[in-house]
This record gives sequence, C-alpha cells and structure tokens, in this order.
Amino acid sequence: MTLLSVENLKKYYYSGVFNKKEIRAVDGVDFEINKGRTLGLVGSSGCGKTTVARTILRLIEPTEGRIVFEKKDITKLRGRGLKSLGCEMQIIFQNPESSLNPRMRIYDAILEPLRIHKLCSADEENEKILKLIEIVNLNEELLFRYPHELSGGQLQRVVIARILSLNPKFIVADEATSMLDPLVQAQILNLLKDLQIKFGISYLFISHDMDVVEWMCDEIAIMDKGKIVDWK
Repeated sequence: MTLLSVENLKKYYYSGVFNKKEIRAVDGVDFEINKGRTLGLVGSSGCGKTTVARTILRLIEPTEGRIVFEKKDITKLRGRGLKSLGCEMQIIFQNPESSLNPRMRIYDAILEPLRIHKLCSADEENEKILKLIEIVNLNEELLFRYPHELSGGQLQRVVIARILSLNPKFIVADEATSMLDPLVQAQILNLLKDLQIKFGISYLFISHDMDVVEWMCDEIAIMDKGKIVDWK
C-alpha cells in the first residue's frame, strides 16, 4: 500500500538581481514509497537529493507538484496541519550533533518532543524514555550525559530515539551513517532495518554510497541534475 506519492515535484531557485538565472534544483521528480519499504535516492553531490527530501517534509516550499501522504495532499498544508505532520514524517541528518542541544542532557533531549507534542503524562515520561533508549540499544547511564560526552554512533542512536518518541510512519535518512566508521555504520543500518520490521516505518534513504544503498533499500532511484535518470 502506498504511503507517500511524489508527483512532478519541482523546486527552482533564482540567482542574481538584474539577470536572474534559473536553477532547477529539482526538476519533475516522481516516485512512490509503500508502507514498510525503503526507497534509496542516490547521486553525486548537488544533484538535488537533499532538496527532494526537504521539500517532501515541507521544510522548504515546492515550486510545483504534489506530495501525497496517506492519500492526503500535503503540498499546501499550513499551521496546525503542518505541525501535526511533523510527528508522522521525520528526518535523520548526517551530523547528529546538529540535531541536539549541546547544553541539554540526553534525558532531556529525548523528553523534549514528548512534552512539546503532549504525547504522554508526566507520570509516564521516565518509563517512556527508558523504553526508547532500550529500543535503540543505549545504556541508561548515558541519559545524564551531554552530547559532547558521547560518540558519533551513540549520538545518532539518541537522535533516532527522539524521532521514535513521535511514532513516525516515514523517516528520511539523509546520509545518516556517512560520518560513522564502517562498524558503527553497519550497526546503525541494522538498527534502522530492525525498527522497520518492528514498527512498519517507511524510509527515504539518501546516500552517495551505492553498496550501502543496495543493501538497505528495496528500490533505488538515481538522480542527476534535479531529475531521476534511472532506477534499480
């Protein structure tokens, strides 16, 4: 069953003041992602992969096209509807430190989205956090440390725990393991696959590493100059 459908998605930018130059960052992209499946998006740096992801998540506005999530056109969502969508669609960035407040303990970092979205009562918070760190295979002694005291792999697990607190149906992994050493990278990829099996999450997996993408994904779209030019 289709979870996400992207139809003729375009994102154009314009540079210059007098002689404006049109930059077609995304130029007519179409794809579907089924529930519990992973689509890989690969291509060289600057081909438009991340722009596609940010547009789908409504972090930037599309120039043209439709984004249909669970049979609902989300292209023009505003206000409360857009905030609600944020619980269902999430992103894992390349650098986990950029997703965490350096002055906030890990416990509070995981707690923050639960409180913002009022997803559990105060009495349930501690139990919920302990369950989340167990799911991502973190030791509870790390909860009262700060981000700079954790390794890159541990930080990415914290980010994933924060995301899981929102019970998302769709996650973009944007070069989510590219900064990790090969062993830790494999552990995080295995975790993502396990979470997909356990919770039925769908992924858009963005990478330049074809070996990783082929192992992780059910289908692969290859991008170049803002367009999907091939499928595998």
